[in-house]
Amino acid sequence: MQNTSKNNKKYLLLCHLIFVTKYRHNLFDHNMLKIYLIDYIKTLEKDFKIIEVEIDRNHIHFMIEYEPNISITQIIRHLKQLSTVELWKKYSIILSKYYWKEHTLWSDGYFVCSIGNSNPETIRKYIQNQG
Repeated sequence: MQNTSKNNKKYLLLCHLIFVTKYRHNLFDHNMLKIYLIDYIKTLEKDFKIIEVEIDRNHIHFMIEYEPNISITQIIRHLKQLSTVELWKKYSIILSKYYWKEHTLWSDGYFVCSIGNSNPETIRKYIQNQG
């Protein structure tokens, strides 16, 4: 990976991010939901770039490059909120079987770690081998 230069700043900020479905329901056993989510997630880039994304039965892995002016919390909120709304619009029949009281998709928590000086290609291969 190379440093990014933009507006008098040079940076390389990468993180590995994992979201888990609420109650760890295996929502992504539904292949159409999984494929649609991957395609939709890639359209949500805003001050960050999704380098890699992979979905397992009940969680999703990302490798994200982001700008110094945006926080990880903002990225997480952006991805979780918009993906939840979009999937409920498109797949409400499937989701209502799992979450009949509330329109939710993701658990409240998340995992994030800075990739730092580790080899981004190693992290990318790890993410690709999930699911």
